[in-house]
Amino acid sequence: MALAISLILIVLGAIIFHWLSPWWLTPIASNWQAMDDALMITLVICAALFIIIHLFVAYAVVKFRHREGHRAAAESHNRKLEWWLIGATSLGIVAMLAPGLHVYAKLIDPPPNASVFEVMGKQWDWHFRLPGKDSRLGVTDVRFINATNPFGIDPQDPAGQDDVLVDGSEIHIPLNQPVKVLLRAQDVLHDFYVPQFRTRMNMVPGLVTQFWLTPTQAGRFEVLCAQLCGVGHSNMRSAVVVEEQAVYDAWLAKQPTFSGHGAVGGVGGPAEPGKQGRLIAQSKGCVACHSVDGAPGVGPSWKGLFGKQETLEGGATIAVDEAYLKQSINDPKAKVVKGFPNIMPPNPLSDEEMAAMIDYIKTVR
Repeated sequence: MALAISLILIVLGAIIFHWLSPWWLTPIASNWQAMDDALMITLVICAALFIIIHLFVAYAVVKFRHREGHRAAAESHNRKLEWWLIGATSLGIVAMLAPGLHVYAKLIDPPPNASVFEVMGKQWDWHFRLPGKDSRLGVTDVRFINATNPFGIDPQDPAGQDDVLVDGSEIHIPLNQPVKVLLRAQDVLHDFYVPQFRTRMNMVPGLVTQFWLTPTQAGRFEVLCAQLCGVGHSNMRSAVVVEEQAVYDAWLAKQPTFSGHGAVGGVGGPAEPGKQGRLIAQSKGCVACHSVDGAPGVGPSWKGLFGKQETLEGGATIAVDEAYLKQSINDPKAKVVKGFPNIMPPNPLSDEEMAAMIDYIKTVR
């Protein structure tokens, strides 16, 4: 009897927790209400089965409990019951899968008038690219990927010269306009996920995946990586900024193109101090673990780092100069700063890249 009562209390507790829980879906900010509907269908079916099974077990515990003078009769099988179970289970599975498959088919089929932007995921950072004035993205190849050309744009392809390479790791999109998102990964499996958009998609090395959405709310929405992609996974974050068309156009006009980005095959170079080093830091994923605003991270913040004294594991102190930074980048385990895990992988850089990186760290004040 105690077991039956416990099962009933579990059911009641689960129902009360569901209705009183403060945790629920974030407010939706896209056209994909169908995602929430499909999720609710699944939750309702699972909840109904949870309640039915627990109450049935409670009933069976009481009904068929041991009593003097009663003896169980063995029954090898019951065809009628088996067919009922097969039919009910099949209907339940179809009811849960069909809505999701229907929504997924729409998710990967963008409307003809959708604009485009491309996302490149790399441990542990995001890069964004948009078509230029010709409305075409340039051809890419992994042979051309380097610190300043994370997408591997072919320098000989005329269509790629005006491609917009977003400065930083924050993408802007216009409000109430459909947009198709192309997704690539440079190293391992990633997943581009914005909770408020209800959209996410795996990013697989060697493949280009896609989905589309229409943002319906203006604001800044956080991008998360929804696949465990390494030690810096939790810091692999960015943002999608949804804004009015005029504001978006002004932002877009300020973004550099491939030909003027200082990338391989481009003309000209970065004008601001440390910009080349910042691009390298973003490309190598350094910014996922080292903040530039003093915020704590997996590794020491770069804000005010150059010239300060750091305490190492073991109690020794060292001045952060160019020699120390070079050694820490090439051999991170040589001198580990106290209070931080010894997990940074080596980052071999060319002499030019190393100099640019150190110059950038010097500018972070």
